[in-house]
Amino acid sequence: MTLIDDLRADARRAPVSGIEAVANYGRDRKGLIPLWSGESDQPTPDFINEAVKQGLDAGETFYTWQGGIPELRDALARYHRRHFGLEFSPDEFIVTIGGMQAIVLAIEATAGAGDEAIYLEPAWPNFAGAAGVAGATPVPVPLVEGDNGWYCDVGRVEAAISPRTTVMFVNTPANPTGWTADMDTLKALLDLARRHGIWIIADEIYALFHYGAGRAPSFMDIMEPEDRILFVNTFSKNWAMTGWRIGWMKAHPSLGRTFENLVQYSSSGVAQFLQRGAIAALDQGDAFLSAQIAQARASRDLVCRKLAATGRVRFSVPPGAFYLFFRVDGMDDSTKAAFDIVDNARVGLAPGIAFGQAGEGYLRLCFHRRLDHVEEAADRLADWIGRL
Repeated sequence: MTLIDDLRADARRAPVSGIEAVANYGRDRKGLIPLWSGESDQPTPDFINEAVKQGLDAGETFYTWQGGIPELRDALARYHRRHFGLEFSPDEFIVTIGGMQAIVLAIEATAGAGDEAIYLEPAWPNFAGAAGVAGATPVPVPLVEGDNGWYCDVGRVEAAISPRTTVMFVNTPANPTGWTADMDTLKALLDLARRHGIWIIADEIYALFHYGAGRAPSFMDIMEPEDRILFVNTFSKNWAMTGWRIGWMKAHPSLGRTFENLVQYSSSGVAQFLQRGAIAALDQGDAFLSAQIAQARASRDLVCRKLAATGRVRFSVPPGAFYLFFRVDGMDDSTKAAFDIVDNARVGLAPGIAFGQAGEGYLRLCFHRRLDHVEEAADRLADWIGRL
């Protein structure tokens, strides 16, 4: 027996991130262009940083509200009214340590030992990992890549529902595929949840990174107040705040006390001075966000054009999020390919297998970077592909 044998089996089984493995391998390579993580190369803008400094100068370094300071919850309600065209109350929002804590709290409230949690694959691995640590069984349902892009076969989702299913995780626009549910798909998934009495955890963090007309469709557009839906979100993507670790949940107001208790017993709340920066992001950050979306669209179009010109890359142009999920003719082992690309192309990509078995044979490229870096990375990849 070793020490690790005395840990809970669910903790021991927590998977190693395939994204982190490649990143750790190539992190210190001189001249490498890192496109493996889901973040831009922009630092947090000054108007957000200044708000944090003001909070620090005001001595806001003490314990604070478990659900978030009232001013931030008010700002979250304003932000949602502005972008979703509906009325929201501040008491629908709980501030968390990043979107990841929001997901963990949502899982803790809806799934545990003996339960099953459905999710759509290829998928960002953290939901399945967190569900497993909680003792639940993650159940992947593969998305389908058709002639017109990725789509969700709702019949497959229904077939995966069992008497043990308590929750369904839906990420749209999706990481890594860019799949974006249309309104009919959202209605069908919500109908399933209603008929089977299961919860939906809705990860819509890329809702504004949508390259169609306006934001992406949302469960908020079709839900009733009493529907079993928990929304998880983060400040990371929209406002270049990945290192800040601040996010939020949106839930029915009757659930607020429960989630505040779960915050109390996990993190005891988010630093108040950080919440000042979050308020600035919500109230002053629309212009910054619009510029980020425009840049991401230009980068998407450029990298798609460059890789398509090789004649050996297969992909669906992503309608949302900021990733290109692609295949290369003759490439089957995505992990081996990702390490080889670090060594021989000096570009960092995430292997598709990191997003589940449905992702094997693919690579994920985050194109949310300055255009010249994306162009150089695409040229290096095209050269690497030409040498396969």
